Amino acid sequence: MNDDRLPSVAPEVTATLVEDLSPRLRKRLDAAVTKIAARPKRHDGDTVTIEVDDETELRLHAPGGVVATTDAITCGCLLAPACVHRAAAACAAPAADLPPEQPVDLPTAKAPEPDPSPAPGSVTDPPPAPGSSDPAPALDPASPPEVASPAQRAAADALWSAGAAVLEAGVDGAGAVTQSSLLRAAHTARLRHLPRAAAAALSVVTLLRAARAGDPSYRTADLVTALAELLSTAHRVGTASGAELAAVRGRARRPYSPDGSLRLYGLFTEPVITDSGHGGVRTWVAAPDGRLFTVGDVAPGGVGRALGTADRAVRLGESALTHRELGRAGLAVSGATASPDGRLGAGKGVKAVTARGAAWTEPPLAALWETPPSEQAARALRSTARYADPDGGGSDLIFLDVEILGAVAESGGSCLLARCSSGVLVRLTVADDDPALAHRDNVTLLAAAPGTRLRIIGRLVPAPHPRLTLLACSHPSGEGTIDLGFDRLRRADLPDPNAPVHPAPQRPGDFGAHAPLYLLERRVEQTVPAGRAALGLLGDVTTDAGRIRRGGLPTAAGLLTALCASAARRDRDLFGRLLPADTDGFASHWLAAARYTAAVAESLCEAAWEPAPERVA
Repeated sequence: MNDDRLPSVAPEVTATLVEDLSPRLRKRLDAAVTKIAARPKRHDGDTVTIEVDDETELRLHAPGGVVATTDAITCGCLLAPACVHRAAAACAAPAADLPPEQPVDLPTAKAPEPDPSPAPGSVTDPPPAPGSSDPAPALDPASPPEVASPAQRAAADALWSAGAAVLEAGVDGAGAVTQSSLLRAAHTARLRHLPRAAAAALSVVTLLRAARAGDPSYRTADLVTALAELLSTAHRVGTASGAELAAVRGRARRPYSPDGSLRLYGLFTEPVITDSGHGGVRTWVAAPDGRLFTVGDVAPGGVGRALGTADRAVRLGESALTHRELGRAGLAVSGATASPDGRLGAGKGVKAVTARGAAWTEPPLAALWETPPSEQAARALRSTARYADPDGGGSDLIFLDVEILGAVAESGGSCLLARCSSGVLVRLTVADDDPALAHRDNVTLLAAAPGTRLRIIGRLVPAPHPRLTLLACSHPSGEGTIDLGFDRLRRADLPDPNAPVHPAPQRPGDFGAHAPLYLLERRVEQTVPAGRAALGLLGDVTTDAGRIRRGGLPTAAGLLTALCASAARRDRDLFGRLLPADTDGFASHWLAAARYTAAVAESLCEAAWEPAPERVA
């Protein structure tokens, strides 16, 4: 069977194959990756065969879809196994998710050493058997909080160095060798119980490969976020302690905790399409106390699988409901388990039967629309913050009653403009542009019906103005609801087919509309594709720093000046020779600028949702 996809390769396999190459072959590796990626491929069970040329075949054995050892990649050329083809195939394939860490000694705070001689008449307990599940004894409350072990700090330092090297080289210079350093550091971090930092490193590698391959879905802002997350997490490992250290470490597996019996009411179902080729659905349900939960089904398959899965039975207890039916019905669940972000588990002890649902205008669902939009936006922003702790929980959904005003013109096209009950103007955008889904057509039709009043559910988009991706809405006729990714509105459902296009609104006195934060954001983003040297060639930034300072952001002005000065600085030795660039210092300045711009942008977003103050006559 012919298929251009390659199986996933474990990060340590890729790193080992690249490290084993000679310096001469490492120089040829990037060209070899491009060649291997373009060659024909055949799939035969768990084996993928790549035709390197007319006489040479390269085989990847991937039981379970993952190449787990270096021996699983074999080549028929004369130089094998020391050839460049094996490493090139590993670099051309997607990086596999890191497996759960092996059982190693967890780092703990050093407690006072006990007296080795037992008290008279006492009995000493034998040491716990290897693998025992008995909890460790509690530390003395007076003992210092837990800190990272030396091994964890060394792993974090390796991640920092690998991330700083990416910033130094930029996308154009971060080839397979630089990526293998990140993969090796990620694997080591995973073994040292640092799954959050390891996952960030894998995200950076995935985005680097997408950028270098010209993937149309790649966005520089995503790589900026991933790099800043990697550097920030690696830095915090050495400084955090106690509960903060636990958050910085992260979790290898999403924890599911018992949640007793739940009475759930369906809200809507949305398609899920990922950049990695996965597809499926996510159905949102609510409990009577307002908590939101999701029931998902996502696996490799893309948009085709998303469309098909919507009409498959939900994997939860004995319920025979499909996902789309659950979005309008209800469930009674016993033995429920849930993760911190609201995902419902489907273990053997979970029992679920179909129950009556509720309309959006009926209790308990109606209460979701009664919270003021500004409070909803603040709650959603905490869960969508670029550098929020992954176990923070919360939902990024917002529930609004709106009046459609029509289309609004923007630099990238147009979107739907609506006024919510608090008077704030909200821009509603398409959740997914894939033509196989109904999002784009539905939003276009709604834009042609000004004056229509709807109850909507959207996902917050952090921006200096109120902005949502539109996921579901009440039917314009008032009968039922519309899952905007699956259900298709008809022109007959709408009152007026002709609507004007409005200019982009701007609230008077809106600081976010004219704050020159973009002058710093632009420099942060320019570093990623071109590297430190390109930023250093930009010259004097005094004018931009002055504009930022006059705009009320003196800290941003100082960060811009320091960032560009660090990029341009190259010291010389006593003989006038250039010394190596201070990559760590530049990475620190870049990270400070990236985190600052994210924090200010989130503050502007939260402020934009506040109702405009009434003007005094």
